[in-house]
Amino acid sequence: MIIDTHAQLFTKEALAAFQGGSGAGLDAMGYGFFFRKGGPKDTLADMDEAGVDKSVVVAVDAESTAGFKIPNELVAESVAAHPGRLIGFGSVDPHRGRVAVKEIEQAKALGLVGLKFIPQLLEMSFDDSRFWPIYEAAQALGLPVLCHTGTHFHAGKKLKYCQPLPLDEVAIEFPRLKIIIAHFGFPWFAEALAIVQRNPNVYFNIAGWAPKHIPEMVITYLNGPLRNKALFGSDHPLLPRKRILDELAALPLKDETRKLLLEDNPKTLLGIS
Repeated sequence: MIIDTHAQLFTKEALAAFQGGSGAGLDAMGYGFFFRKGGPKDTLADMDEAGVDKSVVVAVDAESTAGFKIPNELVAESVAAHPGRLIGFGSVDPHRGRVAVKEIEQAKALGLVGLKFIPQLLEMSFDDSRFWPIYEAAQALGLPVLCHTGTHFHAGKKLKYCQPLPLDEVAIEFPRLKIIIAHFGFPWFAEALAIVQRNPNVYFNIAGWAPKHIPEMVITYLNGPLRNKALFGSDHPLLPRKRILDELAALPLKDETRKLLLEDNPKTLLGIS
């Protein structure tokens, strides 16, 4: 089994919800043509071509600061329409305080099994006190948090919010909260790997990267001390899954590492038997 732990979902309804409608907001934020084919049919076709069995698709809520939102309800509807193939992560806006905490409970009721956060859009670092009630609720409900770290495409949004180091404090303060450092924190990948290595509840994924361009240090740790903490992710439609898997096949990964990356670690994270 191959499980993708990080992909986008851009339905027509989601595109219409962006600033300017019909995806104009994507162009304004620097995504452009990359994210034109991210609806459920596109996602399933890409999964089938690559031989991927299941994929996480994520909501996004940064409405108060960026006017950017893919609603939890849309993700839940897509997951319900494709049972066994799509797995939904919700999102809430920490600026909304108690309302956001209530929305986490609602996301769980919708069948969503994790949460996604994009700090540059929210304009806050992961150790911001406004995140604390969010982490507490996610920990109590058993929802892992997928945290964008490292460089990004959002024009005009500050990179400083995406540094992974604040997640070390989060991991310590919320030891039962599963945390995923997305995109291995590039250019702070050494920092990200250290956080993963020292905290039992922290994972990292390789989403959004063509494997042939992944730094050698990341591959070394993925193939060695962090082999039980690494997750396959595509960030589709940024990259096709088949290209990622073909390039992974060309890397000097141990057979055990490949199975852990593509199947065993995602199963552990997501509670898939």
